[in-house]
Amino acid sequence: MERFEDLTERTVRSQQMYDGCLLDVRRDEVQLPNGKTSVREYIQKCGAVCVVPLFENGDVLMERQYRYPMGEVYTEIPAGKMDPDETDPEAAARRELREETGAEAGELIFLGRFCPCCAYSTEMIYMYLARDLRFGEQKLDEDEFLNTFRLPMSDLLRQIADDLIPDGKTQAAVLRAAQYLNAAKK
Repeated sequence: MERFEDLTERTVRSQQMYDGCLLDVRRDEVQLPNGKTSVREYIQKCGAVCVVPLFENGDVLMERQYRYPMGEVYTEIPAGKMDPDETDPEAAARRELREETGAEAGELIFLGRFCPCCAYSTEMIYMYLARDLRFGEQKLDEDEFLNTFRLPMSDLLRQIADDLIPDGKTQAAVLRAAQYLNAAKK
């Protein structure tokens, strides 16, 4: 079996297929490690953030939001895209949390990064745990509609395990938050 030390694919030609307000779709011709060429289609998308807002009693502030591509309402944690010129994921996480829920975090803990679909998108989601929550006014975007509610962390973990919350960023961030909280107890 052939092994390649350098697995990098090099761009030969790049073409923009679509440039929208959220997505930039590309079609590239690449040179493979064995010297042959192939085509890669992918989406360039700026980064995003998601936040697990945790109350003192262990409840998590959740959202229900209609997701048009899926045609149904999803249960998720607060999240949103970073602005194209934004370089500070923590500032974006604080902004999204405040806009979507009215909450401000006294403590924001970085949980790691999540790449939702590395085979066809450049999107990277930065995950945070928010604690010491204080509430002000919710400031949703004019095209954003969602409901917030509280859910005990134990119920949230059970719903994830029971396949009731299929959203990937919510699963990854909540599981990381639970791991962080369990480690902090020891």
